[in-house]
Amino acid sequence: MQTYAIIMVALVIVMTVMDMLHKKSAKYFFENASKAKKNATKELTAGDKVGIAVATIATDVVSAGEFNNPVRRLVHLLTMYGFILFNASTAAMIFGESGGNATLTLIWHIGAIMLFVGSFWFWFCFKVDVAAEGNSPFNIDLRRDAFSLSLMATSVSALIWSFNGNAMGWEFALVILATASLFGGVYWSKFSHMFFKPFAAYDKRITKADGSAENLPTLTRDEPEQQKRHSMELLVDAPMDMGLGIKRETPNHY
Repeated sequence: MQTYAIIMVALVIVMTVMDMLHKKSAKYFFENASKAKKNATKELTAGDKVGIAVATIATDVVSAGEFNNPVRRLVHLLTMYGFILFNASTAAMIFGESGGNATLTLIWHIGAIMLFVGSFWFWFCFKVDVAAEGNSPFNIDLRRDAFSLSLMATSVSALIWSFNGNAMGWEFALVILATASLFGGVYWSKFSHMFFKPFAAYDKRITKADGSAENLPTLTRDEPEQQKRHSMELLVDAPMDMGLGIKRETPNHY
């Protein structure tokens, strides 16, 4: 099992690098950062950057502060911490403690249940084409849904394997297959966003603090220069609090 776990970690690293090369996300990130540095109006100190890094970890990473919907945020936190607890306790059992450690076993089950609840809750209530577009949750596209399906399969197969007494039969084969698809399919799934999101959130905070504003116009709509740029005559004199229609109600007009 140690060899299997090492192969899974290696697959995540290799597939994430392949994903970065394919999407050229790293090249875009560094080019955009270089451009933003030229547009910066304030020089940030090392202390400023450390403070922003701490705020990013505390708000964007640990507590998923980017979600305005509290229920959506809860679903994300359940899935994220379930995934962490499940994999951390699995690694501890494989490389250190035996499976007979009651505390580790308890953490493993809590993580698997949290991952199960979070991933299925997301699939049936928050998945974009289900919640917003009204499609059936059983309308599956493997290229689009590989990450969610792998998470769900991992939690379900792990709980079935545990319920049936940790036997080395078909239940264990399902666990191996599900985790292999999760970690080995990084290149084809959304898995790599787990690594990119913290860096993107940190960069966004940096550009806000140094005035480069993600290389976007900083003029607000009540300023004459911004009003002249507007293509719709009707909205030239629109109030500043107009424009958050997306938050007014859930899209249920099918």
